[in-house]
Amino acid sequence: MSLVDRQKILDILNKYDKKDITIATLGSHTSLHILKGAKEEGFRTAVVCEKGREVPYQRFGVADEFILVDKFSDIVNEDVQQKLRDLNCIIVPHGSFIAYAGLDRVESEFYVPMFGNRSILRWEAERDLERKLLLASDIRIPKKFESSADIDRTVMVKFPGARGGKGYFVAASPEEFDKKIINMIDREWITEDDIEKAHIEEYVSGCNYCIHFFYSALKDEVEVLGMDSRFESNIDGVTRIPAKDQLELALDPSYVITGNHPVVIRESLLPQVFDIGDNLVEAAKELVKPGMNGPFCLQTLCTDNLEIVVFEMSARIDGGTNTFMHASAYSYIMFGEFMSMGRRIAREIKNAVEEDKLEVVIT
Repeated sequence: MSLVDRQKILDILNKYDKKDITIATLGSHTSLHILKGAKEEGFRTAVVCEKGREVPYQRFGVADEFILVDKFSDIVNEDVQQKLRDLNCIIVPHGSFIAYAGLDRVESEFYVPMFGNRSILRWEAERDLERKLLLASDIRIPKKFESSADIDRTVMVKFPGARGGKGYFVAASPEEFDKKIINMIDREWITEDDIEKAHIEEYVSGCNYCIHFFYSALKDEVEVLGMDSRFESNIDGVTRIPAKDQLELALDPSYVITGNHPVVIRESLLPQVFDIGDNLVEAAKELVKPGMNGPFCLQTLCTDNLEIVVFEMSARIDGGTNTFMHASAYSYIMFGEFMSMGRRIAREIKNAVEEDKLEVVIT
């Protein structure tokens, strides 16, 4: 597979009217506040949307241009790409964009300038690459098990891609692993092909903090913009049932993310938070140039020893940023105004245009 030629992307960008840039994305995931933030920074906006799913973007008034498609994956089709280029679009990728468009096609066929580093999206999607980056960052991560036969403690089992927790499960033995794999296949949450891709890691007990960072390539600075925790079904429902009754239920807990809520972390833990963000950015600069450009998220657990353990990474805007479509405690401290992650992305693009450095923030 040949990757998108950066020089061709730069040639496309050079033909753009820099005074009339459009910020565009796929109509899902975090698109509402990506588009709202772009409008707040004075940009024209565009959304690529499946026919029949454009209503929220019309009713909330966040999109100036609508590109309607039969299915989301059509965003990679040449006619849609041409419409985006004609609008001088810079695409902001998010989890649904990668899932629907397909990572292979985004890497090799999508010739529209994209905010951030499209090369790093592969490192998020493939567990071995993700782990390599986190280890290179000297970040505490859970122990990995190479085979289900090696399970000797409680583990969390995950699968590749932006699944929102779907198909994840906890097991404490090889026998329990096999039983739950069959259950997940029966529920059609995973396929036979997914089994060999299962990522098995120790279960770390702690409080969940999903930390939303922004790395400004223009300033060479890591910012902490917000934090959230997740509502997960059906595990959250199960834990509301008394323990004696849980034992009688014929339920296998699942971890499908259904919503998010904003949180703040103990202030004395913020040095750890900045350290892990800084370390990841420095490692990414070496392993996957130009590095972690723009928004990223580290999903963490904080133990009773006050140690932050990172169990997952998003190398682009994460769904939890929807909890601060206006501002978080941290973004307000930093900017003194309402600053969502979507607006922060638009602000970086705006600054890049003004400094004539758009090529620094796009791939």
